[in-house]
Amino acid sequence: MIKVEIISVGKLKENFWKSAINEYAKRLKVFCNFSILEVKDEKIADNISDNEITKIKEIEGKRILSRIKQDSFIFCLDMRGKEYSSEKFAARLNKLATYDTSKFVFIIGGSLGLSQEVLNMADERVSFGKFTLPHQLMRVVLTEQIYRSFMINNGRVYHK
Repeated sequence: MIKVEIISVGKLKENFWKSAINEYAKRLKVFCNFSILEVKDEKIADNISDNEITKIKEIEGKRILSRIKQDSFIFCLDMRGKEYSSEKFAARLNKLATYDTSKFVFIIGGSLGLSQEVLNMADERVSFGKFTLPHQLMRVVLTEQIYRSFMINNGRVYHK
């Protein structure tokens, strides 16, 4: 069975985000082994310097890297990454699952983004557009798109 894991910096605090994630996670169980790992985020002071931003991203990045399994295909969410339509994203996942791997890791950084080390280890960088979204909302959007991909790839009537 395909394994899909999201590694995300920070915890979901609001119940409405948790409810949305739980609903898609329940739906995904038909198609894959789905899980979310949360790594601790660092406190961010006001008027933070560029050096402090880099240091925080590196600390969070080490936490992310310690949780990645080596035999996984790693997608990092990055505004400079490749943009897909839902159909093309579904086709990409299907092709990878058919020919390359059955383990996918999606990484969502904290509010400052991902460290260069994490970005460099990615097999692919994916962008959901130029909008800046809270990472809690991005987790919901990503989970929904993963679910949509499985529905498309299995010929189900969710995607119109």
